[in-house]
Amino acid sequence: MQSITAKIKKRIHNKDKGFVFTKSHFLDLGSRTAVAKALERLADAGAIRRLSRGLYDYPENHPTLGELPVNYERIVQALAGRDNLRVQPSGAYAANLLGLTDQVPAKIVFLTDGSHRKMQIGNQQIILKRTTPKNMATAGKMSGLVIQALRFIGQSSIDDKVIRILKNRLTEKDKKMLVADLRYAPAWVEKVVKRLQ
Repeated sequence: MQSITAKIKKRIHNKDKGFVFTKSHFLDLGSRTAVAKALERLADAGAIRRLSRGLYDYPENHPTLGELPVNYERIVQALAGRDNLRVQPSGAYAANLLGLTDQVPAKIVFLTDGSHRKMQIGNQQIILKRTTPKNMATAGKMSGLVIQALRFIGQSSIDDKVIRILKNRLTEKDKKMLVADLRYAPAWVEKVVKRLQ
């Protein structure tokens, strides 16, 4: 019979590289204590990478660069799954994901309907910021990402370059969803959306 450690390792290796997880992903294989110990053993052996307390990944490796940095979206999705939260990229990070800025922010902010928390992953700070139901209404949708990015950029900074990038980035389906979700955006966003049509 396989040990819990071997079963967990097998399940992790069946996932794609870059998979981010917590012990809640493996509670069907054993008790919380046994799963936590098994994950510690796998991290100590170098089979997985410990990102922070109770959070791990199956790191991606590049032939020249070695171990690649963790994907922040996957971290937050793992936490959202564990704690049954909804999350929405916000601020400079939302703008970066859409290609509206090349700058990766020092603090990556996700809006959430859960509790406020901060995590340090390497030199990157990830913040889960509790917000209103209105801000979470578009969580997980392209329209939500666009609304948050536009809020960050600000009405006075929306220029032709921003419009061009969004036109190229958004599908017709995305644009229709954005129109349908305008009630969750500041009033001025409607003028921007009209320019995308």
